[in-house]
Amino acid sequence: MSKKAVALFILLALAAFGAWWLRTAPESAPRGPRTGGKLRVVTSGYVPYSLAKQIGGEDIEVQMLVPPGTEPHHFEPTPGVIIAVKEADLFVYTSPAIEPWTQDILAGLDGGRALAAGPVEEDQDPHVWMTPYGALAMARRIANTLADLDTQHAAKYRQNLKTFEKEIAALHRAFQDGLADCKSRAVVHVGHLAFGELAHTYELDLRSLSGTSHQGEHSVKRLAELVRFIRKGQVRAVFTEELVSPELARTVAGETGVRVLPLYTVEEVSKRDFEQGKTYLDYMRQNLKNLQEGLQCKA
Repeated sequence: MSKKAVALFILLALAAFGAWWLRTAPESAPRGPRTGGKLRVVTSGYVPYSLAKQIGGEDIEVQMLVPPGTEPHHFEPTPGVIIAVKEADLFVYTSPAIEPWTQDILAGLDGGRALAAGPVEEDQDPHVWMTPYGALAMARRIANTLADLDTQHAAKYRQNLKTFEKEIAALHRAFQDGLADCKSRAVVHVGHLAFGELAHTYELDLRSLSGTSHQGEHSVKRLAELVRFIRKGQVRAVFTEELVSPELARTVAGETGVRVLPLYTVEEVSKRDFEQGKTYLDYMRQNLKNLQEGLQCKA
């Protein structure tokens, strides 16, 4: 047998062994904190990561699968990612509607070790965390699951949840009061339709470039419609998001003379924001500030 043939045989054997190990590795990872350690939680992206840290605090270790600065919808799990999830006490993801790639991971997991924090019906907007109480519902699911897995710290998880509930209530009031008196209620968003529930909750008129998916087409026709709408109304700013090229928003702004302001979906986080520990609440407060500025709201 030639050297090339031997090398090929070894590679095939290693691949076969790796596939066998992933299929047969024990599904029953230790429940509760490891000896001398903390509950190990792996999350899909930044939304569940931020909420898990908020609720778990210092009593859990949290790892995020989608690296900072990476588009989360089309992330492809590597064997190392699958192994990390298998070794965790809990895998927290948002929902298959937002993260279809999680299905590949869930297929090899014990159902009790995975939590869909933001489940939705088939025809529901999957961006459930984009309203304060939608995020709170996710946090409650995380808190209840952590308390079940780690009874030793259950009281702390529930106390952290109570603190978060107060912060969410304050955030909701801030949105209500901050958007109550504005010159315009038209939110022209040059991105995908992630802010539908937010607009509905606070009685804003949302005009978006594409649908709820990042795969939506940014057609010339739709772009022209937004430009005409801006020129006819009292729109002074257009909003863009972290997952969409700023060139689209700049094109609209250049045609109409309006400003460009960011709105954050919290789905993707920059490396700088990740290292600084920017939270869901931080992003939402910034969203409110930018909406107030763009809609010319009274303080």
